[in-house]
Amino acid sequence: MKKYVCIHGHFYQPPRENPWLEEVELQDSAYPYHDWNERITAECYEPNTASRILDHDLRIIDIVNNYSRISFNFGPTLLNWLERSSPDVYRAVIEADRISRERFSGHGSAMAQVYNHMIMPLASRRDMYTQALWGIRDFKKRFGRDPEGMWLPETAVSTDTLEVLAELGILFTILSPSQAKRIKKMGKGHRWHDVEEKALDTTVPYLCPLPSGRTITIFFYNGGVSREVAFGGLLTNGENFARRLVGVLHGDGLARLVHIATDGETYGHHHRYGDMALAYCLYYIESMELAAITNYGEFLASHPPEHMVEIRENTSWSCVHGIERWRSDCGCNSGRHPEWHQAWRGPLREAVDWLGERLKEVYEEEGPKTLRDIYEARNDYIDVILDRSRENVENFLASHSPRELSQEEKVRTLKLLEMQRNGMLSYTSCGWFFDDISGIETVQIMRYAARAMQLALEVSGQDLEPRFLEMLEKAPGNVFENGKKAYETSIPPSKVDLKRVGAHYAMSSLFESYSESTDIHCYRAESELRENFTSGRLRLSMGVVRISSRITREEERLSFAVLHLGDQNINGGVRAFDTMENHEEMAGAVKSAFDKGDVPEIIRLLDRYFDGRTFSVWHLFKDEQRRILDELLRLTYESIDASYRSIYENNYTIMNFFRWLQIPVPRALLIAAEHIINMDLMRVFKDHVDIERLEALIREAEKWSVELDSDTIGFVVSRWVNSAMEGLKEGPEDTAVFEKITEILRILKPLSIKLNLWKAQNVYFSLGKSLYAAMRKRADEGDEPARRWVDVFTKLGYYMDVKVAV
Repeated sequence: MKKYVCIHGHFYQPPRENPWLEEVELQDSAYPYHDWNERITAECYEPNTASRILDHDLRIIDIVNNYSRISFNFGPTLLNWLERSSPDVYRAVIEADRISRERFSGHGSAMAQVYNHMIMPLASRRDMYTQALWGIRDFKKRFGRDPEGMWLPETAVSTDTLEVLAELGILFTILSPSQAKRIKKMGKGHRWHDVEEKALDTTVPYLCPLPSGRTITIFFYNGGVSREVAFGGLLTNGENFARRLVGVLHGDGLARLVHIATDGETYGHHHRYGDMALAYCLYYIESMELAAITNYGEFLASHPPEHMVEIRENTSWSCVHGIERWRSDCGCNSGRHPEWHQAWRGPLREAVDWLGERLKEVYEEEGPKTLRDIYEARNDYIDVILDRSRENVENFLASHSPRELSQEEKVRTLKLLEMQRNGMLSYTSCGWFFDDISGIETVQIMRYAARAMQLALEVSGQDLEPRFLEMLEKAPGNVFENGKKAYETSIPPSKVDLKRVGAHYAMSSLFESYSESTDIHCYRAESELRENFTSGRLRLSMGVVRISSRITREEERLSFAVLHLGDQNINGGVRAFDTMENHEEMAGAVKSAFDKGDVPEIIRLLDRYFDGRTFSVWHLFKDEQRRILDELLRLTYESIDASYRSIYENNYTIMNFFRWLQIPVPRALLIAAEHIINMDLMRVFKDHVDIERLEALIREAEKWSVELDSDTIGFVVSRWVNSAMEGLKEGPEDTAVFEKITEILRILKPLSIKLNLWKAQNVYFSLGKSLYAAMRKRADEGDEPARRWVDVFTKLGYYMDVKVAV
């Protein structure tokens, strides 16, 4: 077969972790999910591990791992998050590459990616090298092999960028057709000629010669079809998608590859059910024998380039002006705010570049004190990022230090390397991509810059922040006056040092029982002394705790005292521990005032003993802050619920009377009904679902025409059904569970509640393949329990939209 198809997905999210905590904090805009990584995983990354192929009745007839049949790259920082937060998806992605090697002649479909999505042509040669090397090392650790190809962020390219890739052994990369400048056929007598995007033959690979004498192969994706997938309606029908792809190929007898490249999030997040369109497209191409599905490595091995290419310098796939989107107000934006300017981009780039130079100076001044070769150590630091175990960190320091280091020197060395890591993270491309300097992506790179500046101050004594803020002040914003305002509004709540971790520990210890040693994100708290006292609504906690960082290995022993007055009123203090005598003096004075109920005196004592270094709920980390506030308001919520229930139940008769007279029920009463019915519907799914109660509540909802909170109810119901089906893996012959799930889905079917039954369908499909045939055979032989199982299982398949295997 001379026709080949390859679909590439660039799966990436900007790193979202709080740089001080190394965890993604709560993001309300991602509701009902915890954060955007979690939401996009549920909408895209997870569905593509087990995507559905439907028949003409829209019933699931097969479930496939899309990643094993396409070309793909995952951002290393995203894979790091998936490994910790969604391990099943992570394992499926890694497994897909293994399967693809079997499918595609030993060539895996996974490609490496530059580490943190830095725009390579705007980076220094040294940063380019580190970024590409980190991406390769991360890839090898995860996929267990050397990468053949590497994805360039935004496909931003320059000759220097390609030189770095080729030097590191990368065989190929993917670019937009608009990035080809001129081409020629290999061999003597052929001349270079300029090409336009539409005239470029994207069905063949091109060899790009480099000044060093090295070469790298470039695949230029089909721009027209890629745009139709990303921004048109091509993903509404998998068969049309397949025909559009194959239609590009001409039957000239030559080996031709039609290939496209889009953001991987296109398949499920940007376009709902896009993963299924992708799955059916590949299924249709293979089943109809329209072309061979391949990946870049396999095609390149069988069909080496016959043409050469020169690239257009400093170009990308998402900026028609080259790479100006990441350094100037070029006019490229998301389109969501057409009236907004992006004049902030230039000053932000200047500020980050200035900071990068200052961080380089600090590193080159301080690094040689403990490191033999500071840039070799930085390149190898990816091995520490991938494994922060104490043994691995000690081995790393020993291999790169000229002598045995003291504990203080080890901490300083790790801080220097973390300063460099955060400095590079502050160049992540997403910070310039969107519409305003106050956007979450831009705030994120400012957080990395702030963390890098904090570390620079700690190791060198240089305070870089004032000058950085002066430069941000020159960046005009759309939401805030300027970048300095955006920074001052968003960054301080994120900043953390060991004392703030101690404050968080002290406050949260009022609301939960910590063990003697407990992890708080990337820190460890080891309690040496803790005393808790209660007097009515007043609660007091005092103690001594040792806080240590698992990232930099720094630690501090702290003395604390915290008073909870009720509600959100928390006052406390934390300071470096000096002597047990001083701590006991403070604790005795505070306890004495507490016993007397003298709150003003307690607050004065806290202010005096802790030299004004006091804290409040504001200092709690975001997730714990929300959890504790919810706990504090629990009684308030219960009071509100009780009031609404009283209004609803006490006025039920008059509401019925209004309805009988066909008079609109007063809005105040309907609000109470709406609140209680929605709340009770969610409570039904807390544990064992009462079917009669569920039906009664739905009748009530219909009776009063209340607006259901379909997003939250759908989320709760989906979680219950998925969990119930997961439980059947251990006892798949339990028809009672099947019947209950079937009844629930039957009752909810008429409502406009969107359910995500992805996990439940996976379990059902697996049981269908492994158990249905055997049970059907037993049923045919007269086994009554088996017959009942088959009937119930088949009925459940109808409500789950899965076709039972026959």
